[in-house]
Amino acid sequence: MTFPLRRMRRLRRTPTLREMVRETVLDPGDLIAPLFVKEALSKPAPLDALPGHVQHTLSSLVEQCGRLAELGIPAVMLFGIPARKDDAGSSAWDADGVVQQSMRRIRAETGDRLVIIGDLCLCEYTSHGHCGVLKGETVDNDATLDAYARIAVSYAEAGADVVAPSGMMDGQVGAIRRALDARGGEGVAVLAYAAKYASAFFDPFRHAAESAPRFGDRRTYQLDPANVDEAVQEARLDAEEGADLVMVKPALPYLDVLARVKAETRLPTAAYQVSGEYAMLKAAAARGWVDEDRAMLEVLTAIRRAGADLVLTYYAETAAARLRRG
Repeated sequence: MTFPLRRMRRLRRTPTLREMVRETVLDPGDLIAPLFVKEALSKPAPLDALPGHVQHTLSSLVEQCGRLAELGIPAVMLFGIPARKDDAGSSAWDADGVVQQSMRRIRAETGDRLVIIGDLCLCEYTSHGHCGVLKGETVDNDATLDAYARIAVSYAEAGADVVAPSGMMDGQVGAIRRALDARGGEGVAVLAYAAKYASAFFDPFRHAAESAPRFGDRRTYQLDPANVDEAVQEARLDAEEGADLVMVKPALPYLDVLARVKAETRLPTAAYQVSGEYAMLKAAAARGWVDEDRAMLEVLTAIRRAGADLVLTYYAETAAARLRRG
């Protein structure tokens, strides 16, 4: 079967033909919207580094969740910014903390239309900005696991469907799974940030979540961008510890990692199109260098094509609206 018998362009002639043979489909149901909620905020605060996004009040967060559900987006991930921070990050497991209050309000307003995911970390809650409990200036892995377990139970009691540990501590999934099962949270799923890289693309998020470390960096617990096999090992370990879903973060610079993680674990796999990825597209579009809609959908489709069953993206609302318009 050689040219001219085999003409690959035959199936590209019309939009309908192209859609019929399309291998990867992007749908609003594939998207998860990350949202920020800040305690004691009187009105939503726009985020310069994340155009189109805000730090929400409880009321504006609930309203936004209603809009997302109407667009067919199935899930939100919540990041909380507390009014009070301390060295231990104790506000993170407060039953009346900002995320816990948000979960109860969202559930009351939206019922089961939205899956509620709680990002589980300490960086937004600690006075030093690191993702765990410190021993000197080093994160104490095992002491941090105890804190993570307390947060997971608190989220479960507030109505979380999924908890998502993002601190990259060794053994975090197992510690959380045991704590949940011991406290009646056996129905709560764990989405493991299995391969979270020490990336340059997180900076707009750190401004939005007010979570930049006061000293040092996070390279001792986040992955080296040069490593792929290590990421696969991390994902396998999380699967063995009871993760229900795994995630790769960031997304676009790590599509090879995403493909490997999906192939190796066979678990539902998410990818996080992080703040820096979003901000770059927004900046290029603002200067007229790219068509934002086309670039947005191309990138999200590429992430799906590489193996992501779910994509966390700051474009969730925009992309869902665009997809619904056809």
